[in-house]
Amino acid sequence: MLMTKRKPATVGEILREEFMQPLDLTQAALAEAMGVQRKHVNELCNDRRNVTAATALILARVFGNSPDFWLNVQRRSDLWDAMHSPKELARIERAKPLVTAA
Repeated sequence: MLMTKRKPATVGEILREEFMQPLDLTQAALAEAMGVQRKHVNELCNDRRNVTAATALILARVFGNSPDFWLNVQRRSDLWDAMHSPKELARIERAKPLVTAA
């Protein structure tokens, strides 16, 4: 698996910098638009909550983009974290391929 050495932008960074700041949206205003508690938005903005399929659908509806956009941001961040975590790398290395490359 080849990934960039630079950590990808997190959901929180994208949400804050690419969506909330340009629209001058507060966390409270976004929470109201999403129909969730402000704590939910705060945790997303501070990368303490992952984007689930349901949250991706809500964000897509609010911002007029696709749920895949939000899930891909989450996926890239999760993969990078796993590839750069000694604990996760040790788990990955223990896995034994069932088929060898030709």
